[in-house]
Amino acid sequence: MAKKRKIGIFATLLVAFTPFSVIAAEDDLTEVLEQGLDVLSGYSNLLPTVIILLLLTVLPTILLLMTSYTRILVVLSFTRNAMGTQQMPPNQVLIGISLILTIFIMSPTIGQIKDVAYDPYVNEEMTIVQALEAAEMPLKEFMFKEAQTEPESINMFLSLSGVEETPETLEEIPMSVLIPAFITGELTKAFKIGFMIYLPFIMIDMIVSSILMSMGMMMLPPSMISLPFKVLLFVLVDGWELIMKTLIMSFG
Repeated sequence: MAKKRKIGIFATLLVAFTPFSVIAAEDDLTEVLEQGLDVLSGYSNLLPTVIILLLLTVLPTILLLMTSYTRILVVLSFTRNAMGTQQMPPNQVLIGISLILTIFIMSPTIGQIKDVAYDPYVNEEMTIVQALEAAEMPLKEFMFKEAQTEPESINMFLSLSGVEETPETLEEIPMSVLIPAFITGELTKAFKIGFMIYLPFIMIDMIVSSILMSMGMMMLPPSMISLPFKVLLFVLVDGWELIMKTLIMSFG
């Protein structure tokens, strides 16, 4: 009897306190959900900051693609490969030369951007949005002038973008069309210049290979023998001066 009485008391207590335990569990679950929502809201507030940081990371590359940097760096890389000097000059030197020549070539455009956008913004004569819109026009003029030599690129990207009416003025051409057309034209011009640079060095390789074969030295690498002659020829004709002059004049 005593055992049955203890079981009955335990069952009564269990039935009596079960609702309170369920309520407590529900309260804990609600608190956990609220904390989770707070964390998610914190991440949502952080998302714009992450997007801005990502844009700042890729912005320098995008800006360089809108300048003469692409053509200069590709031509200098072609020159190094044509000479067969491996990593001489090193990549850092080529990048530095490209940046300096880019600043030299883009100085008129940079001056225009300073006059129409930067100075008015610093003097609080326009907002940041207005300054960006004003800075867009000098860049458009530079890119359009260079892209005009390859008009097929502009027409191709206009058709791919779904523009029904052909733009009649420069202001009507969207940057989303002008930038890829400009980059395509720059690569085309750089490869044409690179082809012309390769020709004299290929001739030296062919002459050295013919001489080695006639002497029976077929196991001797022709590139190793021709390298000093390539460097000598490049120095005698003032190669660096010619290439830099050609690059600068190609942006006339």
